[in-house]
Amino acid sequence: MKPLADLALDLGDARARSLALTLDLDDARWLGPRLATVNPLLWEMGHLGWFQEYWVLRHARREAPILGNGDALYDSAKVPHDTRWDLPLPDRGAVLAYLREVLERTVRSAREEERYFLALALFHEDMHGEAFAMTRQSLGYPAPPLEATPVPRGGALPGDVAVPGGEFVLGAREGGGFVFDNEKWGHQAPIDAFRIARAPVTNRDYGAFVEAGGYDDRGCWSDEGWRWRCASSASQPVHWTRTKDGWSSRRYHAHAPLAPDEPVTHLSWFEAEAFCRRAGRRLPTEAEWELAASGYEKRTYPWGETPPHAGLANVDARAGGPADVGSFAAGDSPFGCRQMLGNVWEWTASDFAPYRGFVVDPYAEYSAPWFHGHKVLRGGSWATRGRLLRNTFRNFYTPDRRDVFAGFRTCAVEELST
Repeated sequence: MKPLADLALDLGDARARSLALTLDLDDARWLGPRLATVNPLLWEMGHLGWFQEYWVLRHARREAPILGNGDALYDSAKVPHDTRWDLPLPDRGAVLAYLREVLERTVRSAREEERYFLALALFHEDMHGEAFAMTRQSLGYPAPPLEATPVPRGGALPGDVAVPGGEFVLGAREGGGFVFDNEKWGHQAPIDAFRIARAPVTNRDYGAFVEAGGYDDRGCWSDEGWRWRCASSASQPVHWTRTKDGWSSRRYHAHAPLAPDEPVTHLSWFEAEAFCRRAGRRLPTEAEWELAASGYEKRTYPWGETPPHAGLANVDARAGGPADVGSFAAGDSPFGCRQMLGNVWEWTASDFAPYRGFVVDPYAEYSAPWFHGHKVLRGGSWATRGRLLRNTFRNFYTPDRRDVFAGFRTCAVEELST
């Protein structure tokens, strides 16, 4: 278990990352346009301070609120998304002062009995850090001023690996440190043998689907997927543009030629499903995904028990974007799957639902309101903080979302024996 002093340092690091992802933007961009998939940054930054204050200072320490109207402004469970642009929000300077005060008070007197709530506040801020990057991408803002060290090209990694069937323990084991309620607890999940791709689907692979008319082929799409495709007028991935020299893609505000061996990113679940149907493949279930990542021995990370670092996974925005799917060979899973943590979130076939015996944690709004209506993603992206990730971590979004740093890998469809 991490020393309490290190957890306090991590809280400071998370705050530094939040500021680095937002401070360079002017006040107009701190408010931004009203969209269903983003928050106004002015509100979201205040929400970070409120969440940390609510759970650590007010809940764990029973201190009085710092802001008299903080709950009415920043409680995301009670403040409807569409109203967040219209609230009487404090200005940038006041928000930054509030953030400083909350953090200083949090780390000054951190106690062992508060460990759960300190970790909750840390990982909550880490998640919003990725959301800030998603907002900048969605709105075409410049790249954040984060130092990036691009990864050497690793090329493609075609082919499948075989995973034998058996009784697998799906979910987190007790005693392993902080996990979210939707990961609890490990339970037996019988799994048939299957074959899963060594790497996520690449831009080259997905480009062939686009060029072959996949978006116009009704047979590739489920009924719900086709309704989404027609309503959204989707004809290619959301940030792709066709040029005289081929496809380009936009990362933040800049366009560049499409990197063929990077994972296709910013796809909805419906687009992933359509690709699979045309290719005669399928998405893995989340149980299959977790088994392929951790093995029957239940590794914490695909490569073992060492936390993610630069030689093992593309996380923490170190590379400034996705890497080729063939990169990071040292991070392979027991079965030989690559990049199962980092680089790109991976859609699974599974609906987001509680594990049997689910018990809600103190932060009741984290999981329970979103069961049955979202799809599970696994693995993390290049912008995810490595300390947040493990093989059992479950992310979840509605299947129409294209703003997420999400792609997918596929499984073989087993032929029925005759």
